Amino acid sequence: MRGKFITFEGPDGAGKTTVMNEVLKFLNKKLSDDIVFSREPGGNNISEQIRNIILNPENKEMDYRTEALLYAASRRQNIVQNILPSLEQGKLVLCDRFLDSSIAYQGGGRGIGEDLVLQMNQFATEGFLPDLTVYFDIPVSVGLERIAHNRRESEIDRLDQETKAFHERVHTAYKQIINNDSGRIRVIDATQPVDKVVADTLKIIQDFYTKYFD
Repeated sequence: MRGKFITFEGPDGAGKTTVMNEVLKFLNKKLSDDIVFSREPGGNNISEQIRNIILNPENKEMDYRTEALLYAASRRQNIVQNILPSLEQGKLVLCDRFLDSSIAYQGGGRGIGEDLVLQMNQFATEGFLPDLTVYFDIPVSVGLERIAHNRRESEIDRLDQETKAFHERVHTAYKQIINNDSGRIRVIDATQPVDKVVADTLKIIQDFYTKYFD
């Protein structure tokens, strides 16, 4: 039986990665070898090397379309090397960001255009989409304030350094993605305490795929 692919999305500062770590702790107790975690960009040696290029704050001269193509290349490698083989083995695959991030950040934030970025990624994904996406929603100002207070200077990447206007465009693009695909995407209020966000996330996964909670 084919496994399930669940992605986690949200604007910067939403606490997405923190929540994912807690969800993984819970699921690992139940699944052990039947759960796989990945991230984008990244997930394997080639994709992690691409990640370092994309997020390096020193690469200020990077063209926006170059950035979008690098994300697509990393995504392709992650799909063929990590995600699809795991799904074929019947595993539950969780991924920190996927295609929606490119549409929001490069399509909306960079102003390339959401439709153009989606078309660009069709070659990389061959139309492959998550079975379920959990979106952590938070006002832009709150997210940026969290980054400023909680991240060390060495953890600030190239996208974190963007303007508030950039992040507002990203947030707006995410809202449009949700409107266009509400059947796949579940929205969680990320301004709640972390334990409540974790509980809400686990409830969504449980309702979606009860096999893992038997």
